[in-house]
Amino acid sequence: MATVAAEHIVTRQPRTLALAGGSTPRALYEQLAGCNLAWADMEVFFTDERCVPPDDRDSNFRMANEALLSKVNANVHRMPGERCDAAEYETEMRDVFGAAPVFDLVLLGLGADGHTASLFPGDTALEEGQRWVVAVRRPDHERLTLTLAILSAARTAIFLVTGTTKRDALRRLLAGEDIPAARVHAGEVLIIADEAAAQGASG
Repeated sequence: MATVAAEHIVTRQPRTLALAGGSTPRALYEQLAGCNLAWADMEVFFTDERCVPPDDRDSNFRMANEALLSKVNANVHRMPGERCDAAEYETEMRDVFGAAPVFDLVLLGLGADGHTASLFPGDTALEEGQRWVVAVRRPDHERLTLTLAILSAARTAIFLVTGTTKRDALRRLLAGEDIPAARVHAGEVLIIADEAAAQGASG
């Protein structure tokens, strides 16, 4: 799955990229570190982050930095998890994008409940239409997340889906049911799933 995803990314040669967190994309990030991409010209952001310091074991930045970012010379814009400041990150995005943020490519995960980034079922963040970045309260950590408006403005969105626990969520995503992930309407939406997740998902 990581190889397939990496091939799609290399083919598109993004200049603006938003990385997913969690454990699923680690293998992809490790593979991307050796891929022929114009890292020096690339602006790398994050789709979401837990409100923890960047060296915390739960930090999305820490995982991505260990697997990829410390090995390439990209221009990295990490979310300020230690301050949990959504407005600060939006300002940083405006410095790069100006008035209209359009990512070349965003990488997204899929939770068993249908969430993507840190956009969870029933959360008011799903209805945010003006802000680019919002804070979201969760039982484990408060989080920062890009909003649906920003994710849907991307040229390409790639969902990475692994494991048997994601089968039902993948089925619902493919069926277009009203789950957060299905509300991402990027110009191109690709779903790359491993065998465990895909088995029976279209049934």
